[in-house]
Amino acid sequence: MAVIWGVILHALGGFASGSFYLPYKKVKGWAWESYWLVGGIISWVFAPWIMGSLTVHNLLGVLHQADNSTLLWTYMWGVLWGFGGLTFGLAMRYLGLSLGMAVTLGLCAVFGTIVPPLYLGTFPALVHSPSGQTILMGLVVCVMGIVICGLAGIMKERSLTSKQKKETIAEFDLRKGVLVAVFSGIMSACMSFGLTAGQPIAELARQSGTAELFMNNAILVVILLGGLTTNAVWCIYLNVKNKTYTDYLNPTMPALRNVLFCAAAGFTWYLQFFFYGMGDSQMGAYRFSGWTLHMAFIIAFSSFWGLMLHEWRGANRLTMRTVAVGIVAVVFSTVIVGYGNYLGSEQPTASKKEQPARPVAAE
Repeated sequence: MAVIWGVILHALGGFASGSFYLPYKKVKGWAWESYWLVGGIISWVFAPWIMGSLTVHNLLGVLHQADNSTLLWTYMWGVLWGFGGLTFGLAMRYLGLSLGMAVTLGLCAVFGTIVPPLYLGTFPALVHSPSGQTILMGLVVCVMGIVICGLAGIMKERSLTSKQKKETIAEFDLRKGVLVAVFSGIMSACMSFGLTAGQPIAELARQSGTAELFMNNAILVVILLGGLTTNAVWCIYLNVKNKTYTDYLNPTMPALRNVLFCAAAGFTWYLQFFFYGMGDSQMGAYRFSGWTLHMAFIIAFSSFWGLMLHEWRGANRLTMRTVAVGIVAVVFSTVIVGYGNYLGSEQPTASKKEQPARPVAAE
């Protein structure tokens, strides 16, 4: 039952992540850097501290007890993840929800799975094991799905007029969007690494009396502070460079309305990590599958919103079928990777007398 509850929590996190960008579409008259910064302050500062204080017993005391090295590494993974979060918003601008999420998160799932065994030196053993071969097959399917989604984007670009493209996605740019999405997908995987590095903080939270369900919220405070650093520096730079800092006090723009929509987007963005951390704490021996589950749910929900918002309006039937095949392939690849991880978790258990268990994939 705990694992089932964990899957439900991962689904809620996927829904939050797949939906967070919707309120930004209601922001009027502000440059991207202006509304991204306001939403980011909510998601990277206010939300984690408020929710962390409500759910983690003696949050400040827990962080004070944490080892400086743990805090530094967790923060640095957050800084690197911040580059992924920063460019994630750009990918949504240029590709829309369905295509942008499929490409970005498909790559995120790939790197979130394959980098840890490379770092730990277990990749050669992974390649020669049934579980590792299954995982690699899943990654190949994921890349194929991304390529198919990209092909659908090219087909859409060629079949629609410039006016039609702007009607569905105001700044649609396939080439720029794919480049940004590739970078974002690679860097966004650092969230998984940050949560792993911050597990000593979660353990301190548990020892201080925090329920296991909420112990990862203490880690999020540190990781998201790193994400704030990256995003704030870039957005403020663009505010100054483009002179868009006037957006915040421009009396001709609906400032309060924009702030409220940015706050809604920012808080929804945070909820993906809130529910992900809760789901992660409930997975037990199946913790390895959390990252792939998270990616699959995000892609599924964002694809739903992309269709509901008519992002592919005007595209011909062949293009629609192509993007559907691509998205299904990306989601299915996460199932294959999760099954490969399951095989890897079973093998060490069966032979633990002969050799110690070694991780085969990132959470």
